[in-house]
Amino acid sequence: MFGMGSQELLLILVIVLVLFGGSKLPDLAKSLGKSMKEFPGEIAREVHEGVQERDGGGTRGGADTQPPTRRSREPGAASVRVLQESP
Repeated sequence: MFGMGSQELLLILVIVLVLFGGSKLPDLAKSLGKSMKEFPGEIAREVHEGVQERDGGGTRGGADTQPPTRRSREPGAASVRVLQESP
């Protein structure tokens, strides 16, 4: 994993434990997980906005002008990407 062995990972975990303390680790892990969950959607939105700016804000072929969003997933359901409808 990224050229790191088990000793390096253990050392990093010990340093994190010393810096943040055992009581703050669950909150730290929760916020890290939330950030990782939101990251792909934000990247897609930034790319979409960048393409719109590059093309002068126009759309090609009557494409939707809203960035793609995700529906909430139900347990066991496949991931579905949908486009927002224009009001």
